[in-house]
Amino acid sequence: MNNYFLYSRAQLFVRLGLLVAAFGCAIFFAAAARADSKNEVLGQHIVTIHDQGRKRVVLTEAATVRDTLDQAGVALATNDRVEPALDTTYAAEAYTVNIYRSHPVTIVEGMKRERVLTPYRSALDIAKHAGVAVRDEDILTLTQSTDVLMDGIGTRLTIERATPVTLSLYGARSQVYTQAATVEEFLTEKDITVSTDDTVSVPIRTAISENMTIEIWRDGVQTATSEEAIDFSVQTILDADYPVGQREIKTAGVPGKKSVVYEIVRKDGQEISRTQIQSVVVQEPKAQIEIVGNKPINPLTAAKGAHIFTDSNGVAHRETYYDLPMNVVMGACGGGNYTVRGDGAKVDSEGYILIAANLGNYPRCSIVETSMGLGRVYDTGGFAVRHPHGFDLATDWTKGDGR
Repeated sequence: MNNYFLYSRAQLFVRLGLLVAAFGCAIFFAAAARADSKNEVLGQHIVTIHDQGRKRVVLTEAATVRDTLDQAGVALATNDRVEPALDTTYAAEAYTVNIYRSHPVTIVEGMKRERVLTPYRSALDIAKHAGVAVRDEDILTLTQSTDVLMDGIGTRLTIERATPVTLSLYGARSQVYTQAATVEEFLTEKDITVSTDDTVSVPIRTAISENMTIEIWRDGVQTATSEEAIDFSVQTILDADYPVGQREIKTAGVPGKKSVVYEIVRKDGQEISRTQIQSVVVQEPKAQIEIVGNKPINPLTAAKGAHIFTDSNGVAHRETYYDLPMNVVMGACGGGNYTVRGDGAKVDSEGYILIAANLGNYPRCSIVETSMGLGRVYDTGGFAVRHPHGFDLATDWTKGDGR
């Protein structure tokens, strides 16, 4: 009996040893698997795909938008449009990809009809995509097609062309375009004021006709005409896919032109005064559209309370936050309401975080970089004396009441 129990006990120790060894191997391989899993995450991107109202999130190691869509099995038609562009190389961990599917549009211009497939929804973009040149004075109207036999199913874009007119303004000739029906309406449309000293070459109730000439002159007065540039405006689009400080021109602005007429007074052969008497816009300026990065970088949080953020110009800012009703300061930059962003930041109607700062360094309404994205200065406070480059960010972190 003793030998039996000794043998059984020996077997038990052997089995226990095997179990311990097996458990150690399991821990080793599990740790290795976790390490491998960690390595797999490195180099991956979280891509959110928006396609015809549907949202899909994928985790991918692909380097470009094109490869991501191929791997996700997203098929594209010839005229579909993707933003960012298909060959965009990822530079951040998370991206949003928007797919705009092409749809049929019938372009109607007088008796001419052209059917196109386009991913665009605005009249101007549709015309540009179809290669149809339009002027600022042309009228573009988008409607749902009601004549299936003539237009098919889809959208109808009607183009009403402006009439070309030759305008001679105090001796300066230029070709302009108008939707006016009469000379009187034309003068109003072009903001031309005819004084009692001026003469118009045709009766003001004359109907506008193609390539007609309208002359305006002033007897006994010397005039000079100059063509001057009109500055273009800049429209900013905040993009959370790009870090704060990054800026990209999506559409370059184009300056406009205006013809300015001056009345000149001379004495002894020298010009002693020059007075503007007319100004006519010959070419409207085209706005510049810029994509501006608005992705938070190691953002301030309620838990941090305060930290240092260094902007793209190398300026260090001490950031703090506060939670007060901001309606009283909104009028400083044109008024309007503010809302609370998903992360608790209070933002204005254009998406800029409401900021308090030293107004001597950062005047009201100036745009500044913060760790939570771009902000606009609306307010100031006592901290601004001690921290002249500090920013106090308006948030809803303490009250949580959406105000």
